[in-house]
Amino acid sequence: MRRECLDHVIVLGEQHLHRILKSYFAYYPRSRTHLSLGKNAPEPRAVHPPSMGEIVELPEVGGLHHRYERLAT
Repeated sequence: MRRECLDHVIVLGEQHLHRILKSYFAYYPRSRTHLSLGKNAPEPRAVHPPSMGEIVELPEVGGLHHRYERLAT
């Protein structure tokens, strides 16, 4: 967590730290990939075929990380 999140953010106080950590803890299990899980997240994600639409970027953890999903057309 420190290397992926806190080393890249200037924490402005205790409340700010709590907001950063809360958003990171929400991001990690549903978006962060792991080699030991076959490049999947701890909460498995469905595979979306190209026919579902174009790929959009969704910022996570205040823009520090990003998640990519297909936008339904």
